[in-house]
Amino acid sequence: MGIKFPGKLGLAAGFDKNGDYLNFSNNIGLGFIELGTVTPRAQYGNKKPRVYRISDDLAIVNHLGFNNKGVLYLKNKLASFERKIPIGVNIGKNASTDIHSAHEDYCNCMREIYDLSDYITLNISSPNTLELRELHTRKYLDDFLSNIKRSHDLLAKTYKKSIPILLKISPDHDENKIEELCKTIESHEIQGIILTNTSVDKSLLSTRKYDYTDGGVSGLPLSNKSTRMIKIFRNILHKDTVIIGCGGILSKSTADEKLSAGANLLQVYTGLVYKGLKLIKNINN
Repeated sequence: MGIKFPGKLGLAAGFDKNGDYLNFSNNIGLGFIELGTVTPRAQYGNKKPRVYRISDDLAIVNHLGFNNKGVLYLKNKLASFERKIPIGVNIGKNASTDIHSAHEDYCNCMREIYDLSDYITLNISSPNTLELRELHTRKYLDDFLSNIKRSHDLLAKTYKKSIPILLKISPDHDENKIEELCKTIESHEIQGIILTNTSVDKSLLSTRKYDYTDGGVSGLPLSNKSTRMIKIFRNILHKDTVIIGCGGILSKSTADEKLSAGANLLQVYTGLVYKGLKLIKNINN
């Protein structure tokens, strides 16, 4: 994507939504960082409790709901920080914004952080904002990306540089819709995708305790599902479309599986909760 990554392993969005811990994450051996998800206006997110740790499965269920301090807060943090590694920004819509107007929130965020981002991720796959995953569908995706690209093209002219756009995708897709999704991604020249976000499939867990709990599953139970999605998308997408593998990376072997499936880069988050910073060292080695 025209970016020099010093390493393949990065930090997934969600760990540092607001850019409050940049000094830490720039110095722990990662190849890149993704901040966010950030929305135009600050919001509290969903009611607590909204994070559940399932230690026996090395998993987490979260129902956070894009809790963040707003895009202007993040913009100020980025503007005053001297980065050592590439920093991407993950953007989304406020919970109160109607799905038909969702693109306005994404374009708002993109305008604010465009010149401060090495890449920008459109998060249309969190299961924790009402109707957000509808943006994957034929009904919305083409118009949504058309609006995003119009705004992006204007920003590219203004700043005289084209910042790559990525799409973060759900793991809960019906296979027969993936080809259609890939065609839409390529027709709008989206340069990369992140596979995957969390899954609403609670049967991935060994316990039935969370079957009726809102939220998405991350961690080891998501690993196979996310890797399978990488294989499917890699076989359909153009070879130049970048795939960032994310979901259930808790060891060198789970990292290798995603690279072998066709991922160009990797992201971790839940793995750090259970394995600590030694996970980064083990994978990098």
